[in-house]
Amino acid sequence: MSTAESIETKEAVMPLLSHLNELRRCLVISGIALFAGFITALLLYDFIMDFLFAPLLQLTTSSDGEVLFINTIAEGFLVRLKISALAGFVLSLPVHVFNILRFIFPGLLKKEKQIISAALISSFILITGSFYYSYYTIIPVSIAFLTGKGFIPENTGMLLSLSGNIFYILQFMLMAVIVFQLPIVLEMLMILNIVKRNTLFKLGKYLVVVFFILSALISPPDFVSQVGLALPMTALFYLTILVAKIFKFGEE
Repeated sequence: MSTAESIETKEAVMPLLSHLNELRRCLVISGIALFAGFITALLLYDFIMDFLFAPLLQLTTSSDGEVLFINTIAEGFLVRLKISALAGFVLSLPVHVFNILRFIFPGLLKKEKQIISAALISSFILITGSFYYSYYTIIPVSIAFLTGKGFIPENTGMLLSLSGNIFYILQFMLMAVIVFQLPIVLEMLMILNIVKRNTLFKLGKYLVVVFFILSALISPPDFVSQVGLALPMTALFYLTILVAKIFKFGEE
């Protein structure tokens, strides 16, 4: 190998090593952030549980005012670990997103950076909206519907498990967050010209049926929750088409 070829090889290897070192640095920072988030969530566990308990307070199931009960000795411990791990991930999520952007942004064009920035801002707004919608609107209605006299006869008590019902609330909130990201996905597909706007609009009546089927599969097994997810999916779909038309995304 000549001296010139050796120099070219070293120059090619150096950027690769630099990227690998940067990737390792990002992974270490994300790992530290995740651990710190987990510890923080452990310390804030009582506050988090009070927040998750709030929709269930209408369901006092004993004379002493208890709402939920544990069925096994380890249930309280396992719930604490799972809730803290999930909350820790949520708390550390901004760090993970920042690390990803820090790693990929240097190789992107200005327009691509603008698109990603707009998508992140829109995603944050939609996540906030999905949280508010699910926690303050659909979950209380769903609980009242499922525990109403139409399903639970008089003189029938309820013995609600801690893990089952806390994760019922978390499951619905997570599904709402995912559903509310639909506009971001569709807009990105149209911006990249993978999907045309008119094609999506023509498929709308079929996609509405798909939305109702999908909501039945991913939401808790009650009519209120399923419709509560399907209707926003439908509304967000047509809102996405409108926004795409305004900004001329997905043109033929």
